[in-house]
Amino acid sequence: MKNKTTILISTAILVLIALSSIQAYLINNTYQLKKKAFINETTDVISVIDDNPKLDSLYNIWGDNLKNYIADYKNNRLSKSQIISRSNEKSDSLNTEFKKIFKEELKKVNLGYDVDFKMNLTSVVLLDKIKNDTIFYAGKKQSRLFGEEFDDKNAKTINNAKWFSEQEFVEKVEGEIKINTFDLEVKTENKILIKEWKSIVYKRMAFLLFASVLIFLIVIGLLYYSIKNLITQKKITAIKTDFINNITHELKTPLATLSIASKSLKKAEIKNNEAIFNSTLNIVDRQNERLQKLIDQVMTNSLSSKEIVLNKEQVIDNEYFKHLIEDFKLSVQQQDVTIINKVCTAEVLLRIDKFHFTTALLNILENAVKYGTESIQITIETKHTNGEYSIVIKDNGIGIPQKNLPLIFDKFYRVTDGNLHNVKGLGLGLYYTKQIINAHNGSIIIESQLHKGTIFTIKTPIN
Repeated sequence: MKNKTTILISTAILVLIALSSIQAYLINNTYQLKKKAFINETTDVISVIDDNPKLDSLYNIWGDNLKNYIADYKNNRLSKSQIISRSNEKSDSLNTEFKKIFKEELKKVNLGYDVDFKMNLTSVVLLDKIKNDTIFYAGKKQSRLFGEEFDDKNAKTINNAKWFSEQEFVEKVEGEIKINTFDLEVKTENKILIKEWKSIVYKRMAFLLFASVLIFLIVIGLLYYSIKNLITQKKITAIKTDFINNITHELKTPLATLSIASKSLKKAEIKNNEAIFNSTLNIVDRQNERLQKLIDQVMTNSLSSKEIVLNKEQVIDNEYFKHLIEDFKLSVQQQDVTIINKVCTAEVLLRIDKFHFTTALLNILENAVKYGTESIQITIETKHTNGEYSIVIKDNGIGIPQKNLPLIFDKFYRVTDGNLHNVKGLGLGLYYTKQIINAHNGSIIIESQLHKGTIFTIKTPIN
């Protein structure tokens, strides 16, 4: 049964992990699609703005100036570094107007979120049939021409462009003036930076994410509920089986004795001997009484605190515990049991159901003897503080493992570790004790360590 339960739980967890992985994969795919659609949507809008005639005119101004700088370079009047320096100065002077126009056009489309744009200069190359002459090459470090300054690491490239131009220029060769041409290739790269784009994508996926989390939590809840019920049912089945075995064992002895006694009464020699006949009848009466008490124990001790009807009366604590200890000593006089009485000397008037409360305390004391060592020592101590009466019962028995303590007051529960289960019982005594204390609006806690004894602390209000 244990193996089957373990297999079922393991399978359920593996299925949950598989479903979670599939769900995570689908959500990630949806996220990527939403992200791509969002970026494409933004890219399309920015591309339209980039083609605006007003911006094109600024590109043309910068391009014309670049051509003039190249012509001066061909006539040895400028160096490559000077071309780039002057080109950057020109783009900076035009950039204020560029950003103003770009923002105006961006406001018209009303995207609903902030987008920064910039155009980077990638390379400037003079083309030649024999060997190209590279005026500028940015490499990994881009050079901004127009737009906002931002880190390219977080930016998205929307397009790359090449400008080709054939330009005439006047060149003086060996004292003669000639008109020559040069072919110019300019490469640029357009980038955008969408601020808080992840938040925007997540908002567009809000319903999907909410539904996925909700479904996941429901599945987790159902799995937890199912596993908990399975374990509970297994526990109840084990407890019921254990209880049936115990009650069967408890009933067998008196029934066997009754069977022998009833058969004996049928014998002529028993009938003719009045003393033996009466003795046998007394055995029948005792075993019948034992069976009745056993049945009453099961019926009474199975009641919950709400079902117990209390007949409270006022008792003086000193007298009450004196009689309780005397009666208990008498019942265990054949065993090596020492009772240490530490009941507080000042008299306290308690209002309790004397019968039920006494039975509850005797259950604890009897357990101390059942699970005791060779020389049993039990201490009963009481305290009266702040309108609350405390009863502490401490023994030097074999103790209870820590893992079993939370279950010790459960109905039919009996500790199965080591030799603790060798003691006869139905697992109702401590359950009944707790119900009685609860019915008196009190509380009971247990502290125990294996081989170091057990301490029960009962607290009940003083009316």
